[in-house]
Amino acid sequence: MDVFIGAMDTLLRWDVLIALLIGSVGGVFIGAIPGVGAAVAIAILLPATFSLEPIVGLTLLLGIYGSSMYGGSIPAILINTPGTAVNALTTYDGYPMTKRGEGRRALSLAYSASFLGGIISVICLILFAPVLALVAPLFGSREIFMAALLGIVLVIFAHRGQVLAAGMLACFGIFINSIGLEPIKYTKRYTFDQSWLASGIDLIVVILGLFALSQAFLLLVEKDRTPKAMPVDGGLFQGLKELWIYKRVAGVASGFGVLMGMIPGVGEFTAQFMSYTYAHKSSNNPELFGNGSPEGLVASESANNAVPAAAMIPLLALGIPGEALTAMMLSVFYVHSVIPGPQLFQNQMDFVMALYIALLILNVMVLIFLMFSTNWILKIIQIPTRFLGVVILVLSFVGVYSLRNSITDCAIAAGFGVFGLVLKRLNLPIVPIILGMVLGGIMEVKLRASMARVKTPLDFIDRPISAIIFGIIVLVIVLHIRGVIKEYRGHKQQIEEARNDAD
Repeated sequence: MDVFIGAMDTLLRWDVLIALLIGSVGGVFIGAIPGVGAAVAIAILLPATFSLEPIVGLTLLLGIYGSSMYGGSIPAILINTPGTAVNALTTYDGYPMTKRGEGRRALSLAYSASFLGGIISVICLILFAPVLALVAPLFGSREIFMAALLGIVLVIFAHRGQVLAAGMLACFGIFINSIGLEPIKYTKRYTFDQSWLASGIDLIVVILGLFALSQAFLLLVEKDRTPKAMPVDGGLFQGLKELWIYKRVAGVASGFGVLMGMIPGVGEFTAQFMSYTYAHKSSNNPELFGNGSPEGLVASESANNAVPAAAMIPLLALGIPGEALTAMMLSVFYVHSVIPGPQLFQNQMDFVMALYIALLILNVMVLIFLMFSTNWILKIIQIPTRFLGVVILVLSFVGVYSLRNSITDCAIAAGFGVFGLVLKRLNLPIVPIILGMVLGGIMEVKLRASMARVKTPLDFIDRPISAIIFGIIVLVIVLHIRGVIKEYRGHKQQIEEARNDAD
């Protein structure tokens, strides 16, 4: 009870409430604009949050993170264009419902399912918080090192079909993080006698380049578009009642979202496809999936909105981000010398609980806002894409320059922006680079801290938690290799069957 009272004291401040309001409402608008998304918005706002208190800055970013998926469902349903990448699956059933004249019903179901997923996720976090407080102190340097290594392995293997590219990009991120003065003896690494490299390459500069500037370049080089959407007539509250019909699908999908959010490197896409597959297989009307199935829409939206709150678990408990957005939030902690991990749960449990309650309030605020303002948001969707690209470009360079008043940082960000554009054009993942930088830095610090007590490599796994994590790493690698072999055999069998049919 004391923790809850302390958390409410932290939240009930005018600056925190304003940050929550701006983040939640702004996140809906940002998510509704195709081509922007939460990652671009958070990357642009990140430098500004460094001057705010940790709870204010994180509340603002969490608001954008948690509410952008709500907004992303609007263009996905009405114009078949997902506002954010994770709303792509929403188009499968949302847009066909709109073509049938059920756009209002589809939006209402999407909002209600997203709300249920978000609330279930936050409730799970509140219930898990005492457990985390007990388990977190058991994590020492070796355990956190192994957990960070597991995070990198999961991030790489999560990009199925692009594992080699993801692995190389993650290693590239680790290499970028090693440039400059190393953290123990302050010797120069990979600076080549260039003074501007001595301070290293800032994570925020790389984030702004890879996410914001690359997206601006992409919008500027593509053909200018002005999406159109018809207004929605009538109220949107019916979905709250109709969701009861699909309560089983919504509950299971939310569970998948919570579970996948807790695992580093997995995230919304895996949760969505697992939920969608479950809904399809257990449905009495599987033929409707992909052609306007309310169950498919509920499964997709419940799963993706259950992820953001759950993704905070590895970040807060171990200081290990599971995706790019939580990696950005980690930098806010570091700037204010608030270090996520076991000590945070021991010494600042009220701060952690305040973040959880903020997520709970966020979902309520966004649902109420969307029920009355969807037609206003439709006007934001119609912004020309090239104008949007210019705005993102200007704001990104302003953000980069404000970090250290350095033109060099702007040049580095522009270079990473071009590199990000190339990766997007080649359909290669960007996230492994960011997580490689963050997790690589954690691994280096924890490895050096543990070396005084480690005589042989086996000493890394001589304690229960580190041994369990190592076992999970081995299991993940074995399962992936098994999957690759199975795919190869299946592909080989298809070729042989094709040859036999040709003969």
